[in-house]
Amino acid sequence: MIGYYSYTVILTYLSLIFAMAGIHLSFNGMYQWAFICLIMCGICDTFDGMVARSKKNRTEEEKKFGIQIDSLCDLISFGVFPAILGYNLGLSSVGWLAIEILYVLAAVIRLAYFNVTEETRQQQTTEKRKYYQGLPVTTSAFILPFAFALRYVIFGLDYLYGTLMLITGILFVVDFKVPKLKGKGLIALGVLVVVELVQILCFSWLKIVKDISLKN
Repeated sequence: MIGYYSYTVILTYLSLIFAMAGIHLSFNGMYQWAFICLIMCGICDTFDGMVARSKKNRTEEEKKFGIQIDSLCDLISFGVFPAILGYNLGLSSVGWLAIEILYVLAAVIRLAYFNVTEETRQQQTTEKRKYYQGLPVTTSAFILPFAFALRYVIFGLDYLYGTLMLITGILFVVDFKVPKLKGKGLIALGVLVVVELVQILCFSWLKIVKDISLKN
């Protein structure tokens, strides 16, 4: 078979699998599980680079394949998936469609730009990347679930989600430096993920209890 199937790309492939599962769940109205899938995509992508770099004898072809496959999977996981999720949440008007298109377009541009600069960087140095230019697309997996987690605190889920998607999409292509997470930053991200997961699961449980009580 063509391609590479070593452990270095397992998390990248898992991210795509979670994205496809999330898209399916969103079409069936299971939004809480779709958002959990989005968070899982983010977790996989956060650590896939570390796993890939752990293999010291990677060939140049393997490195280039890793860059390309990572961005292709990221386009689905953090570009197409969030846009489809937004549509299924009710953002189906022409105005929201424009925002969804803008979001995906910004993700494509961001990922293509990263591919070009990352390949050049790897040819020039073996040092780890210290910062990113523009907001990494992976951050959408941790920003957008706030819309679901806070839907009972702030205004409607669809409007909050759409607003966050617009802001995030713009930040994908704004030229500013974003430090790469490490140490305390990763711990803070872990805490954020746990808080989001707990909120999503708690609100989902409360909704189930409410629906059962109304039926009775």
